[in-house]
Amino acid sequence: MIAKKCRESGLKGWLYLLPAILFLGVFMVYPLIDVFVYSFEEGYNSASQTYFGVGAYNYSYVLHDPYFLQAVKNTFLLVAVTVPLSTGIALLISVGLNAIKPLKNLFQTIYFLPYVTNTLAVGLVFMILFKKTAYSDGLINLLITWLGGSAVDFIDGPYWAKMTVLCIYTIWVVMPFKILILTSALASVDQQYYNAARVDGTSGLRIFMRITLPMISPMIFYLIITGFIGAFKAYSDVVALFGTDLNAAEMNTIVGYVYDMLYGDSGGYPSYASAAAIILFAIVLTITCINLLVSKKKVHY
Repeated sequence: MIAKKCRESGLKGWLYLLPAILFLGVFMVYPLIDVFVYSFEEGYNSASQTYFGVGAYNYSYVLHDPYFLQAVKNTFLLVAVTVPLSTGIALLISVGLNAIKPLKNLFQTIYFLPYVTNTLAVGLVFMILFKKTAYSDGLINLLITWLGGSAVDFIDGPYWAKMTVLCIYTIWVVMPFKILILTSALASVDQQYYNAARVDGTSGLRIFMRITLPMISPMIFYLIITGFIGAFKAYSDVVALFGTDLNAAEMNTIVGYVYDMLYGDSGGYPSYASAAAIILFAIVLTITCINLLVSKKKVHY
């Protein structure tokens, strides 16, 4: 009787999960398998649905393509700079917001506004601020020259200038979400830990390192994981700043390379795009697994 009830309850559970399983299977699992198959079909023609061979040539072509190597360089540099900086700055701002009482809700709303603003609109504003034209050097260049420096074309100029703008823009865009998550995490920490530490005369820095960070470490780890994944998927942000011809600007990303291979000026090569997409998937999966292994020692649940 008990076994029968367990089987019935298990069947009900699977029935409840069936819509989600079907949705994930149709829109996530099947496309991933399809892309994996395309990545090994050499010379695939989307119009005739034909190909002339099966092998690893697509991967070889992509890994030797200078545009793809440039995209990998840009993506890894963007990830390495923006993820730790945005998380660290968001943590400092969240600690500051958590410490103040007057106008706390107002400041939280102000910091959250960029998150609900269209990324392309924010990108256009950043382009106007940094772009050097025949009529104006832009607000940022005005500040630089006022401080004694020389004007720099951050949009159409040297590579380091363009990458600086992209990193600043990315940090600005992802900051509100991280501040929201960390502020909520800080508010959930039991105040008894802080009271006990203050009674013992523990310094503020030691309280932060020994109590605050361990207590919110799951949220920090979550933001790092999602930050890595989000930065590796960067594309629309770059288009908003530098236009659609990212290869010419030397500012393409891996996702941008995949899009170009499908629909861009060099488009019409779904096999190459699929190979690049699988490489991106492997990179993100590897970094996520490494983070999960590190979290077992550093994250306190």
